[in-house]
Amino acid sequence: QVFTGETYLQTEPPIDPSSLSRWRKRIGEAGVEELLAQSIEAAKRASVIKPASIKRVIADTTVMAKAIAPPTDSALLEKSRSLLVKAARQYGLALRQNYNRVAPRLARQVAHYAHARQFKRMRRALRALRSRVGRVQRDIERQLQRVPSASRERLNELLGRTRRILQQRPKDKNKLYALHAPEVECISKGKAKVRYEFGVKVSIVTTLKEGLVLGARSMPGNPYDGHTLYEALEQAAILSDVEPEMVFVDRGYRGVEVERVQVWRSGQKRGVTRRLKAMIRRRSAIEPTIGHMKSDGKLDRNWLKGALGDAIHAVLCGAGHNLRLIINKLKGTCQTNLIY
Repeated sequence: QVFTGETYLQTEPPIDPSSLSRWRKRIGEAGVEELLAQSIEAAKRASVIKPASIKRVIADTTVMAKAIAPPTDSALLEKSRSLLVKAARQYGLALRQNYNRVAPRLARQVAHYAHARQFKRMRRALRALRSRVGRVQRDIERQLQRVPSASRERLNELLGRTRRILQQRPKDKNKLYALHAPEVECISKGKAKVRYEFGVKVSIVTTLKEGLVLGARSMPGNPYDGHTLYEALEQAAILSDVEPEMVFVDRGYRGVEVERVQVWRSGQKRGVTRRLKAMIRRRSAIEPTIGHMKSDGKLDRNWLKGALGDAIHAVLCGAGHNLRLIINKLKGTCQTNLIY
């Protein structure tokens, strides 16, 4: 209360959270990219980086996980059913049965049987749950004309997503992993502890020496890493006003060249001098940068809605990391220049 600048005690939050959501939508991806560009300029003025450092960069990709529950079949089916029953109650539709008692019990049974590795019983309970969700869905579809036209589009969207969940099978592609976030993708990066991650791929570009973020862009569709390199370098060049001359990448970028940019990969031998070898070894410096963006920042879990939320969140995480680097630099300067 002392540091707020208010005369009297304030019992309400200083700002409504929804106003930040409207502000992000209003400025869009271009607006937050301008924030990232200003953080790069501030880093130059604070001597965090040298202007020549921008010509040598590192590029890598990571997964920005979406804030969703683990997408199991039983959980998605039960969530679909509960939302359909809630919508039917809201629009005054009389259901033959809503399965409010049976369906949650079946969902729990599926989890218990899977944990006990009793897969035959698990599949039987899953089939029973799927059939009951299908009955609720068809019951609402038969009464769809009774819903006001203004609300019918929203209900149709929920019915369409429920239909996708009912029809999808474990080996299918382009599955729906969350009812509220259809843009979520399943990405496997070959990690030992986390086999699958659910979110969107993000391309990060940093300076080789200092680790300042020059670009951060979401790449929907889970593209091959090499196909993201041109867009990532283009964004870094626009935001920093300097075109990179050398980029250092890992072996996931094989087979891709960028015009007017030298691409050096990990493990490359041909034409590598002693100085270049040291630079290539430094490519792995981007890994702790991404780790700090996930642990100190919020890159590990995205709460913003939709594909636009993915794009905005990735850029804001990059700008936040740059601001932390600037603050750490200023802290060190203030501590070394103490006045007694």
